[in-house]
Amino acid sequence: MQRATLATVGCALTATLALPGAALAAPKAATPDKATAKASAKLQDAVTPTGITRHLRELQSIAERNGGNRASGTVGYDRSVAYVSERLKAAGYAVTVQPFSFPYFQETAPASFARTAPDARTYVPETDFATMEYSGSGDVTGTVVPVDVTVPPAPTPSSTSGCEAADFAGFPQGAVALVQRGTCDFATKAKNAQAAGAGAVVIFNEGQEGRQEVLTGTLGGPDLTVPVIGTSYADGKELVDLAAAGTTTVRITTQTLSETRMTANVLADSRTGRTDRTVVVGAHLDSVVDGPGINDNGSGTAQDLEIAEELPKALKKPRNALRFAFWGAEESGLLGSTHYVESLTQEQRDQIMANLNFDMTASQNYVRFVYDGDGSDNPDIGAGPVGSDLIEGIFTEHFASKGLASAPTAFDGRSDYGPFIAAGIPAGGLFAGAEGVKTAEEATLFGGTAGEPYDACYHTSCDTLGAINQQALSEFADAAAHATVTLAQRRAPLTDNEALKRGRRAAPEFAGPHAVR
Repeated sequence: MQRATLATVGCALTATLALPGAALAAPKAATPDKATAKASAKLQDAVTPTGITRHLRELQSIAERNGGNRASGTVGYDRSVAYVSERLKAAGYAVTVQPFSFPYFQETAPASFARTAPDARTYVPETDFATMEYSGSGDVTGTVVPVDVTVPPAPTPSSTSGCEAADFAGFPQGAVALVQRGTCDFATKAKNAQAAGAGAVVIFNEGQEGRQEVLTGTLGGPDLTVPVIGTSYADGKELVDLAAAGTTTVRITTQTLSETRMTANVLADSRTGRTDRTVVVGAHLDSVVDGPGINDNGSGTAQDLEIAEELPKALKKPRNALRFAFWGAEESGLLGSTHYVESLTQEQRDQIMANLNFDMTASQNYVRFVYDGDGSDNPDIGAGPVGSDLIEGIFTEHFASKGLASAPTAFDGRSDYGPFIAAGIPAGGLFAGAEGVKTAEEATLFGGTAGEPYDACYHTSCDTLGAINQQALSEFADAAAHATVTLAQRRAPLTDNEALKRGRRAAPEFAGPHAVR
């Protein structure tokens, strides 16, 4: 799930609310015709927090009966697949369960990180450091050796620390490699360190604004045998300075499991509608291994499931085909949605008019975040494929029509829309906030508590039904229902410029919740 920052907000009925320096609003979407507006209103009325909560309660029950989670590769996930599939079949959809293999990862015991010389310090897991996904296991004590680091950092991300095997020339066998985040992926740094004989690897954040917190990264797959952890710029710099002054020793322990497992996506197709303008409405079905995942992402799953069940009553024959998709292994790096997109031919990709993505829609301390499809508020990241701007407009105009503020969030590929925009398919969606901290400006506009996380239970065991914000659940469901009907009834493609539509973006820095570089 992605961290969001507030750059602009949407319009209320009688006033435009905006922060200083706010960018222009998203492009205006076409006004739905009367029949579409009527169907949208009918679906919004039918999709209720009560109905969504019924599904959430079942997902929590599944987790409780199966080890406390619904992570891909576990029985809890398989039971979630069965539940969603059965409901969709009963609602009249053509349901396909799409299996695929993936690299499963789990920490089987808490990791530890401590400095033993020149003085003693014990680092706190998750607060001071985090085990990289697909780290190896081990108990390593060694001398800290900085590798081609740049401290203080350059004004823009540019460090090549550990990116070349030559960076490790003369590296002492068994030492702990201290490398800096930068231009290449974490896997490259860690593999180069391991090949040079490092006993463990510490990767610290690069140091520019937005690149200072503890790294929660992924190594992309189970190719490493040594422990690999991430830490903050401040703690990394401290180790660099200590190592420059004299011998600095740390101890790192990790205990992990990495193996290939099977999981699946659930795909449910409407029986009618133009298949050359298919709208894919998606949400990831899996949780992390540390909790039941009722907000992340039971909320998006239950919302989409309720929309799918109620849609035939509000819109008997959609003009465009609908495919409701429930993705597996999102928490392992968007693997289910990536598998789906990569399994399509170019002709099949061209038949997808749009992807809607709903990931965490009921955070307790929520903001109405809308993916920044036109890139106006995040020019360093850029716009999505042509048509993404219009999807953004559908959501912002819906919220404005209800007198509700909304805010753009970076379209950086950190959820399951990522593989779609990488393939040139227009996308958009909503996000209520994850581990990021609500600002004072956001609290003024959206309510809630400044200085507190959007979701204090993000990726933890307390992500249960008790942590669901029912007001957010209602507001987001209305917006999702409206966007689904609006696109289902759209008479023209979002763009007729296929060359622009297929344009590719630069490789993202994140794969799901984890940074890759």
